[in-house]
Amino acid sequence: MSVVAEVSAIDFAETEFDWAQRSTLIREVDPLVPGPPSLAMCLSEPTRGLVDIASLLLAAPWLLRSPRGDGHPVLVLPGLLTSDVSTLALRTYLSFLGYRVHGWNLGLNTGPTATVVDGLPAALAEVADRYEQKVSVIGWSLGGIYARKLARDLPESVRQVVTLGSPFGLTSLEQTRVGSLYARLSGNHAILPPVDGIESEQGSPISVPATSVYSRHDGIVPWQACCETSAGLSESIAVQGSHMGLTHNPSALWTVADRLAQDVDNWQPFAAPKRLRRMFPC
Repeated sequence: MSVVAEVSAIDFAETEFDWAQRSTLIREVDPLVPGPPSLAMCLSEPTRGLVDIASLLLAAPWLLRSPRGDGHPVLVLPGLLTSDVSTLALRTYLSFLGYRVHGWNLGLNTGPTATVVDGLPAALAEVADRYEQKVSVIGWSLGGIYARKLARDLPESVRQVVTLGSPFGLTSLEQTRVGSLYARLSGNHAILPPVDGIESEQGSPISVPATSVYSRHDGIVPWQACCETSAGLSESIAVQGSHMGLTHNPSALWTVADRLAQDVDNWQPFAAPKRLRRMFPC
């Protein structure tokens, strides 16, 4: 029996959640389950995020030469306790490349509230109907978990999914540095934690191309929980940087541009250009 299956035998449908108990049980089943990033890594996140912003200036010349696609529609979803403001740099860049880019327009992301659960499928449908095309969905952190859920539930409307530091492989909120914060917000959630993040419980796999961008220096979530199985239409790509900086990290932006430029009928795994390979650690 899998780790998820064993732990899921516990009833977590009550109003109060014992996250410490859940985390302990998971570790007893599988001691290799990663814990949260170190406190030092977490505390350095704001500074490293600013470094990622500053690096955009140095990276501008080669970012402007990134692959161009066909200008199809793109929907970008923000992370926990952020709004469309947090994805402005990413959306501006993709608009410059010619894509029809849309934010989620659902305000502050406080988790899967009824507004989000009902509003996201509607937002996706509105963009797809407007352009009469499938939509690429990009999600940062928690937004990426939403994006993968949309791709799984509405594959007829989703062209591909790209996630940025999204811990869709979590088995407990205790694995993150924002787990307790998320738990405090869960009273208004329409879906119980861990927000469909335990993907082995989801049934059918994602049937569209799915790219996970992650950093081994992520100070908020364990990078291991952000990795996709590299097989078929799925892949994981490591970049250097912080969790907070992934929406404006030059390597992440290049990766997103490269993925969006893929031929919809001939998707190929990511291969960093020779001159940029040092930006993508193995």
